[in-house]
Amino acid sequence: MPSKDDFIIQEGTEFPGKTYVEHMLRPVFNDQRDYLFKHMFNIHRAHVVMLSEQDIIKKCDAAKILQGVETIANIDPQTLTYDPQFEDLFFMIEHKMSEEIGPDLAGSMHMARSRNDMGIAMYRLVLREHILTLTESALLLATALLEKIEKHAETVMTAYTHTQPAQPTTLGHYLTAVLDILLRDIERLQSAYETVNCSPMGAAALSTTSFPIDRDRVCELLGFSKLIENSYDAVAGADYLIETATAVLTLMTNSGRWIGDFLQLVTREHGIIKVADPYVQISSIMPQKRNPVSIEHSRALASSSIGEALAAITMIHNTPFGDIVDTEDDLQPHLYRSYEKANRVMHLMHAVIRTIEVNKDQALARAQTSCITITELADFLSKEKGVPFRAAHKIASTIAKKCASENQELNELPLPTVQQILTTHYQHLTLTQNEWEDIICPIQFVKRRSIQGGPNPDEVRRVLVERKNIVFSYKEQLRIVNDNLKAAQEKLNDEVHKLTSKK
Repeated sequence: MPSKDDFIIQEGTEFPGKTYVEHMLRPVFNDQRDYLFKHMFNIHRAHVVMLSEQDIIKKCDAAKILQGVETIANIDPQTLTYDPQFEDLFFMIEHKMSEEIGPDLAGSMHMARSRNDMGIAMYRLVLREHILTLTESALLLATALLEKIEKHAETVMTAYTHTQPAQPTTLGHYLTAVLDILLRDIERLQSAYETVNCSPMGAAALSTTSFPIDRDRVCELLGFSKLIENSYDAVAGADYLIETATAVLTLMTNSGRWIGDFLQLVTREHGIIKVADPYVQISSIMPQKRNPVSIEHSRALASSSIGEALAAITMIHNTPFGDIVDTEDDLQPHLYRSYEKANRVMHLMHAVIRTIEVNKDQALARAQTSCITITELADFLSKEKGVPFRAAHKIASTIAKKCASENQELNELPLPTVQQILTTHYQHLTLTQNEWEDIICPIQFVKRRSIQGGPNPDEVRRVLVERKNIVFSYKEQLRIVNDNLKAAQEKLNDEVHKLTSKK
């Protein structure tokens, strides 16, 4: 271990020290290069166009600046590596601009703005791309769910509560529940997008500027939907990060739960779902294995995505209300990685669900076990035979215990045995053979549940039509948003071209 004096010699006596470079500046530079490069130049373009329109800089100077911007923007960012003479990517680009168009013009590009409002604008531009990409992928998964709901509206299966067989339902009914949660998650992503897609430009360091800028114009050219009006809020506010994090965190938490169900349903013991060959892996030593690795990876990625989102939220917690590095370059990659992993989950599970095979006979057979239709006996006795519900429930409980004690399924219990139990409670209470067979039939159980939102196949199909319309509506909203962003980019490009093409 070197002495303090030797250590200082190694580190250097001026900022930045060697350790700070290797463990802070270089990693941050790489993240900025990989995520922020193209957005930085769009902000340069929009800001210079506005400065020219407001006569803050001459149009001929704006043209020269924008020509330099286009030249530097065409550099392959992967060729850029950290250079100790520049603190970060921003200063490196400013230096390259100075080499290209001269230091005076390069400096004019930064009039009436700060790295504060510019940095936050870049973060928001990156995040809105991630949100839109994940929204599109979630809608892709929703489309796969719609397809399977329609196909399996009548596929009877066991529903579970507290991990135990509870009542019959259908696969279509179950997947509708998954879809409805996913649609709410998409709503949360849309809400996060609205919060993120706001422009901080013009806030400068935190108190705006004395130059006569037009904040709305920059907002328009960058495709933001509105301004963050209060300039202190524009720099200090971190709720856009929290909402972005919680939207993906909720999506992945919800997804992880039903993905866990899928891992149960694909086991040999359940045997209800078979994952298609492209998404299973064969064991290196046990050739009979069909390991559902696509679902396993999805569950792991969902957990990892949650961890990244939580890291971002934790970094914001208890930070001062103002410009602070906790919400900047160290935090942003956590959110980017969270969304990238969540996007992989959506695509993996879309592929799995689109291609699964369902063993309907096995699903029905399992729904005939564990006395899971016994609820219908209590309901039937109360509705059709006039037995008080609590008494009817007690009779059903007695029969269920009888099955358990004799290791029988409900459909194996002969009607005379059932009749004997009934008369023990009510002397003249009887059931016909047809009534008993209907009570213990999971198909009939499901058909009787035709209340709004129930598993009755016709009700599932009715709901399906509504959900198709919702998914279509969300897709249309996404298309409009993407069209608006494309139009804003084209408008910015046109304004740049107008300035740079003038002689």
